[in-house]
Amino acid sequence: MQTGRQSWCVTKRKKPDLFVAGCGAVLPEKKRWVPWASAALMASVFLVGQKRADAQIAEKVPPTVETMPGAGVIGQPRRIPAEQNRSRKRHQGDWGAFNWGNGEFAGFGPVGTYGAAPWAEDWSSKKDPKNRTDFLDPLKAIRLNESGSIWLSLSGESRIRNWYESNPQLGTAGKQHSGRFTVRNLFGADLHLGQHWRVFGQLNNGEAAGWNYYGYNSTWRRRLGVQQLFVGYERKLLGAKTGVMVGRQQFLDAPSWLVYMRETPNVPLSWNGARGYAMWNRIRLDLYNFVGTQVTKDTIMGGGFDDGTRLYGGNIGIALKPFSIAGEQVHSFLDLFWMGFHYGGKSAAVALYKGSQAGTQTRQNGGFRWYGSAPSFEYELGGVYQGGRFHPGSSTVASRPVSAWAVRSVLGWRHSSSSLHPFLGVQAEAYSGGDNRRKEGTVGTFSAPFSPRNGTFDLTRTIARANIISAGPLVSIAPRPFMNIRIRVPYLWRQSMNDGLYNSSSPFSFLSGAKLRQAGRAVGWQPQGQVQFQLQQHINWQIDGGAILMTHRMRRAGGQNGTYMLSTITLRF
Repeated sequence: MQTGRQSWCVTKRKKPDLFVAGCGAVLPEKKRWVPWASAALMASVFLVGQKRADAQIAEKVPPTVETMPGAGVIGQPRRIPAEQNRSRKRHQGDWGAFNWGNGEFAGFGPVGTYGAAPWAEDWSSKKDPKNRTDFLDPLKAIRLNESGSIWLSLSGESRIRNWYESNPQLGTAGKQHSGRFTVRNLFGADLHLGQHWRVFGQLNNGEAAGWNYYGYNSTWRRRLGVQQLFVGYERKLLGAKTGVMVGRQQFLDAPSWLVYMRETPNVPLSWNGARGYAMWNRIRLDLYNFVGTQVTKDTIMGGGFDDGTRLYGGNIGIALKPFSIAGEQVHSFLDLFWMGFHYGGKSAAVALYKGSQAGTQTRQNGGFRWYGSAPSFEYELGGVYQGGRFHPGSSTVASRPVSAWAVRSVLGWRHSSSSLHPFLGVQAEAYSGGDNRRKEGTVGTFSAPFSPRNGTFDLTRTIARANIISAGPLVSIAPRPFMNIRIRVPYLWRQSMNDGLYNSSSPFSFLSGAKLRQAGRAVGWQPQGQVQFQLQQHINWQIDGGAILMTHRMRRAGGQNGTYMLSTITLRF
């Protein structure tokens, strides 16, 4: 991430003169869906934010487009050196060598000014008024005693999303020209009780409406629920930062293409259980055992334990010693993980030649991810093997072994010191398929049931990571510190001709029986583009658009081409 020269450090600059539009929708008059909290937060941010109270300070601060980085380190618009990660404008913890880049390899998700998990942010410096650079900083570190050893940090997010799809789910949703409008609110409080103890709680609210919409359930519409609530204890032990977290929490210590946080619906994914970790300067360990969270729509503060959904395992992370390639120093990180899944429902059903077979699945995942960067190139490589068993819902049918795999890689050239800060690369990934003609024997279809990140594959969740090969160019530029443009143009194939095409929860019904082979291996193109504006520290506007252009044989089998566009405004503090 070091580029050899520092040419883009920002000191004081004026607020970009940008106008936000295109995020509105006409909703049914009888639908009372707009939460007052979202409106209040938006009004306060826009009114007070005009004064630009967070004027950049003359130190090495990151560009504003990195305010809240996404998972997947190569996807970041620019390189962020270690000294910027620990500046007063970024809030990663003290994670030693794992502070490199977006901090994702520390195991708590990516963190910039804000993090995917609010409790991963370190706002302790804001207890001193001299370190406050933003008008909302007083809410991030509220002293509750004279010494400041007991203090409270508040957090919030309101996300407003409007999207259009011409033929949702390859035409199988039964809707055309669908428009959906969703709002979600997350409000959190992080209570620090001295040097070692903390209690973090977060509430969630979600609303959804639109026209010709489809697919809404309790993960989209929720009156009010406990998103997270855990007790944490942390201290130095054997030279390592060690900690235990017990309760309801987000879990992000995994490749984001395998497990992430359910980012498309309004209610993010959370888990119930215990997690323990130990972090030295260049090595870390992580152990965890969780059950899922039930998401209920109408019960205030509802949502208990889903004992049929489990996630457990361990991780070893290593910040490898820098090495050289072609005279350039490479910083790299290696994660080795073992992870267990147990799940049921639609995502656990196994596709047959015609129809599917219900049941539950237990899968053991063994894998790795390896990321590295040098001044002029960057790479990420990951792979996983899945073993386990499928247990049919009928006791008269024998269980079946599981043997599946996945690999993913990104390789490209980055020139951070130029005016556009371009990244030009190739992204390729493959997820195994099975043989739907068999009602017994090995299940070979890869499964990622716990909401992997969509933004690096298919934002609409139309095509899932199962029986698919995807490869194509990836281009990203950041022409201004507050702006990033990203384009992907992958081509898709089925890995197995005897297995179908999958959406986020089940196989597409049109691709079954004799059509499995008649449709051919090629699926088609899936061009995608994204423009992101970090308008102000608290305001992000993102526009996504793309299409699915299927082959003639796929269309003849029953699939349909489609286009989509999303406009998302996110307000954070």
